[in-house]
Amino acid sequence: MSEVISSHSQEEVRPELVTPTHSQTPIVTKGKFFFAGEEKFFVKGVTYGPFKPGSHGAPLHGAPFPEREMILRDFALMREVGANTFRTFTVPPRWLLDMAGEAGLRVIVGIPWAEHVAFLDSPQLIRDIHRTIANGATACRDHPAVLACLVGNEIPPDMARWHGPDRVRNFLAKLVATVKSVDPQRLVSYANFPSTEYLDFDDLDFVSFNVYLHREASFRSYL
Repeated sequence: MSEVISSHSQEEVRPELVTPTHSQTPIVTKGKFFFAGEEKFFVKGVTYGPFKPGSHGAPLHGAPFPEREMILRDFALMREVGANTFRTFTVPPRWLLDMAGEAGLRVIVGIPWAEHVAFLDSPQLIRDIHRTIANGATACRDHPAVLACLVGNEIPPDMARWHGPDRVRNFLAKLVATVKSVDPQRLVSYANFPSTEYLDFDDLDFVSFNVYLHREASFRSYL
């Protein structure tokens, strides 16, 4: 994923430039590829957010995303540079998913929770996290624009060491199962990062990494 293309620093793009280029056929995995129906789907994505509620303009809708007019501009810019997918760090409202579908964009939905505390030391916090994941999955259940859900983002290395990699893997696997119990066909992954490559497990539908290597040579060497 790269940084989001923002309409603040780009030439004005009219919302009507948004033109869908593919149908909302569900994305599935076959071998090492994504497919939309019988066609391979290559993810060309940007990140989108995080935002404060009503962060651009009056807080008309209260969701942690820009106002609708700006979202239309941003989606048009994404399509203009060839993106077909964007990743969020909070769960989008259904109307934003509808707008993404109309623009021909897929959404990888991040479901945030408290990764940066000792989450396995509190039974109540464990229950709260499962509830958060279930609510996030329910909010976008069966929506055709959703490519996948992410059940976590960058558990810090000190937390992974504190709890132990096996316990963390097992916990993440249970979060995947929570999503599947709500939305059985939904693709699910965990947004890992290079400091905790060892947090891999078989329950994920695909591997997802945040990689902060902006020089091509370094990026190729890491991969």
